[in-house]
Amino acid sequence: MSNDDQYGGAGHGEVGGTGQTRTRLPEAPADPYGPARRTSRAPRSLVTVVGVVVLLIAAIAFANQSPDTPDDRPADDAPAATSTTATGTDPVTGKQGGLPSGFAQDQQGAQSAAANFAVALGSDAMFNPARRHSIVDAMAEESSRTRLQAAFDADYSAGLLAQIGLTKDGLAPTGSTFVNRTIPAGAKVKNFAAGSASVDVWCIGMFGLTGDKSTRPVTSSWFTISMTLKWNGSDWKVVETSQKDGPTPVTGDVPVSTSDEIGSAVTEFGGFTYAR
Repeated sequence: MSNDDQYGGAGHGEVGGTGQTRTRLPEAPADPYGPARRTSRAPRSLVTVVGVVVLLIAAIAFANQSPDTPDDRPADDAPAATSTTATGTDPVTGKQGGLPSGFAQDQQGAQSAAANFAVALGSDAMFNPARRHSIVDAMAEESSRTRLQAAFDADYSAGLLAQIGLTKDGLAPTGSTFVNRTIPAGAKVKNFAAGSASVDVWCIGMFGLTGDKSTRPVTSSWFTISMTLKWNGSDWKVVETSQKDGPTPVTGDVPVSTSDEIGSAVTEFGGFTYAR
């Protein structure tokens, strides 16, 4: 029998290049060189396993020697993972004129006050004259109260209410629900002193009328409310307020809810007292 016939190809029968042939015994594996190769690989496999174990032990030991808290990050480095966690003190529990009150005389207190004032100024209550006057009385700084009342009365004129489809008292027509709600997304202090603060509140709002016959369906928008606040000796009060559009993110691919679903949600889901 030739080498080719025995092992399937030329050269496979040679041992160490001597030209000798090896007789295949019946009980031997199909590859006569199999046992020799497995024997030669075993030491290398053992060395590899031992090396991996040593590296793992070294890595664990190094990790255990690391400090529990990271070193101070450079000022120009990326923010830490904890930068988006909730911050600040708990919301206040006091009320004045139906609005949260008793905010601290610090930057967090100013932001919290501005966020809650933004909710009130962006509510459906502002379209009712009596409720609007109560809101402005509660949040306005004393020397600015008359001016702010007059400015808001001009903004929420009878002509505007009629244009939206509301009654003179700011009520929706029968079978509809008027939606005007503001939700703060965040706040920042632009300027701060012991007795004054300038705060921006980034918000998302919903506005419109529910109902199949509504010509002004409920839509959402993003805007920023800027407030100048003054400390009156016990709380923050509004001196001036303004509003501008944005920043506005891209609208997600979310199916639009029905008019009835929006009306039910506005009725069933209450608001919050906000804190920084």
